[in-house]
Amino acid sequence: MATNTEVETVSTGADKAKLAAAAVLLVAAVTVYYLLGKQDLWLRVLALLLLLVGAVAMFFTSESGRQLIAFGRDSVRETRKVVWPARKEAMQMTGYVFAFGIVMALFLFLTDKTLEWVLYDLVLGWKR
Repeated sequence: MATNTEVETVSTGADKAKLAAAAVLLVAAVTVYYLLGKQDLWLRVLALLLLLVGAVAMFFTSESGRQLIAFGRDSVRETRKVVWPARKEAMQMTGYVFAFGIVMALFLFLTDKTLEWVLYDLVLGWKR
Protein backbone atom coordinates (compact mmCIF):
# COMPACT_ATOMS: atom_id res chain seq x y z
CA MET A 1 0.00 0.00 0.00
CA ALA A 2 1.98 2.93 -1.31
CA THR A 3 0.71 6.38 -0.54
CA ASN A 4 1.82 9.57 -2.16
CA THR A 5 2.78 11.90 0.65
CA GLU A 6 3.61 15.24 -0.86
CA VAL A 7 4.46 17.85 1.68
CA GLU A 8 3.48 21.36 0.73
CA THR A 9 5.26 24.14 2.51
CA VAL A 10 2.64 26.39 4.04
CA SER A 11 4.80 29.49 3.96
CA THR A 12 8.40 30.41 4.23
CA GLY A 13 9.94 32.98 6.50
CA ALA A 14 10.21 35.41 3.59
CA ASP A 15 6.49 35.05 2.83
CA LYS A 16 5.62 35.66 6.46
CA ALA A 17 7.83 38.75 6.42
CA LYS A 18 6.13 40.00 3.24
CA LEU A 19 2.68 39.52 4.76
CA ALA A 20 3.77 41.26 7.96
CA ALA A 21 5.21 44.14 5.93
CA ALA A 22 1.95 44.41 3.98
CA ALA A 23 0.00 44.56 7.25
CA VAL A 24 2.37 47.20 8.64
CA LEU A 25 2.01 49.26 5.47
CA LEU A 26 -1.77 48.99 5.69
CA VAL A 27 -1.80 50.19 9.30
CA ALA A 28 0.73 52.90 8.42
CA ALA A 29 -1.51 54.12 5.58
CA VAL A 30 -4.44 54.70 7.91
CA THR A 31 -2.21 56.16 10.64
CA VAL A 32 -0.47 58.60 8.29
CA TYR A 33 -3.82 59.70 6.88
CA TYR A 34 -5.00 60.75 10.34
CA LEU A 35 -1.64 62.12 11.48
CA LEU A 36 -1.65 64.48 8.50
CA GLY A 37 -5.03 65.81 9.60
CA LYS A 38 -3.93 69.45 9.45
CA GLN A 39 -2.44 69.10 5.96
CA ASP A 40 -4.26 69.56 2.68
CA LEU A 41 -6.65 66.80 1.72
CA TRP A 42 -4.77 65.95 -1.49
CA LEU A 43 -1.58 65.31 0.50
CA ARG A 44 -3.39 63.05 2.95
CA VAL A 45 -5.06 61.08 0.17
CA LEU A 46 -1.79 60.82 -1.78
CA ALA A 47 0.04 59.43 1.26
CA LEU A 48 -2.81 57.01 1.92
CA LEU A 49 -2.87 55.78 -1.67
CA LEU A 50 0.90 55.38 -1.90
CA LEU A 51 1.05 53.30 1.26
CA LEU A 52 -1.98 51.24 0.21
CA VAL A 53 -0.40 50.54 -3.18
CA GLY A 54 2.76 49.47 -1.36
CA ALA A 55 0.78 47.15 0.90
CA VAL A 56 -1.07 45.58 -2.03
CA ALA A 57 2.16 45.18 -4.02
CA MET A 58 3.84 43.55 -1.03
CA PHE A 59 0.88 41.18 -0.58
CA PHE A 60 0.85 40.14 -4.24
CA THR A 61 4.56 39.29 -4.17
CA SER A 62 3.96 36.77 -1.38
CA GLU A 63 2.85 33.18 -1.96
CA SER A 64 -0.66 33.98 -0.72
CA GLY A 65 -0.93 36.79 -3.25
CA ARG A 66 0.28 34.56 -6.07
CA GLN A 67 -2.27 31.92 -5.08
CA LEU A 68 -5.00 34.58 -5.10
CA ILE A 69 -3.99 35.68 -8.60
CA ALA A 70 -3.94 32.05 -9.78
CA PHE A 71 -7.40 31.52 -8.28
CA GLY A 72 -8.70 34.58 -10.13
CA ARG A 73 -7.25 33.34 -13.42
CA ASP A 74 -8.77 29.90 -12.91
CA SER A 75 -12.14 31.47 -12.12
CA VAL A 76 -12.08 33.52 -15.32
CA ARG A 77 -11.08 30.43 -17.30
CA GLU A 78 -13.96 28.43 -15.81
CA THR A 79 -16.43 31.25 -16.45
CA ARG A 80 -15.52 31.18 -20.13
CA LYS A 81 -16.45 27.48 -20.23
CA VAL A 82 -20.01 28.14 -19.05
CA VAL A 83 -22.72 27.69 -21.69
CA TRP A 84 -25.07 30.59 -21.07
CA PRO A 85 -28.76 30.17 -21.95
CA ALA A 86 -30.29 32.00 -24.89
CA ARG A 87 -32.58 34.95 -24.18
CA LYS A 88 -35.71 32.91 -24.97
CA GLU A 89 -34.70 30.11 -22.61
CA ALA A 90 -33.80 32.58 -19.84
CA MET A 91 -37.17 34.32 -20.17
CA GLN A 92 -39.00 30.98 -20.07
CA MET A 93 -37.16 29.86 -16.93
CA THR A 94 -37.85 33.23 -15.28
CA GLY A 95 -41.53 32.84 -16.13
CA TYR A 96 -41.56 29.36 -14.60
CA VAL A 97 -40.01 30.67 -11.40
CA PHE A 98 -42.56 33.48 -11.11
CA ALA A 99 -45.46 31.10 -11.84
CA PHE A 100 -44.20 28.62 -9.25
CA GLY A 101 -43.87 31.45 -6.72
CA ILE A 102 -47.46 32.55 -7.29
CA VAL A 103 -48.81 28.98 -7.10
CA MET A 104 -46.83 28.35 -3.89
CA ALA A 105 -48.07 31.61 -2.35
CA LEU A 106 -51.68 30.66 -3.12
CA PHE A 107 -51.17 27.14 -1.74
CA LEU A 108 -49.67 28.46 1.51
CA PHE A 109 -52.41 31.08 1.85
CA LEU A 110 -55.15 28.50 1.40
CA THR A 111 -53.44 26.04 3.75
CA ASP A 112 -53.10 28.76 6.40
CA LYS A 113 -56.74 29.85 6.10
CA THR A 114 -57.94 26.24 6.16
CA LEU A 115 -55.97 25.42 9.30
CA GLU A 116 -57.16 28.67 10.90
CA TRP A 117 -60.78 27.76 10.14
CA VAL A 118 -60.36 24.18 11.40
CA LEU A 119 -58.61 25.17 14.63
CA TYR A 120 -60.46 28.32 15.60
CA ASP A 121 -63.96 27.67 14.28
CA LEU A 122 -64.40 23.90 14.45
CA VAL A 123 -62.08 22.75 17.25
CA LEU A 124 -62.09 25.71 19.63
CA GLY A 125 -65.42 27.18 18.64
CA TRP A 126 -64.19 30.77 18.49
CA LYS A 127 -66.55 32.44 16.10
CA ARG A 128 -65.55 35.84 14.88
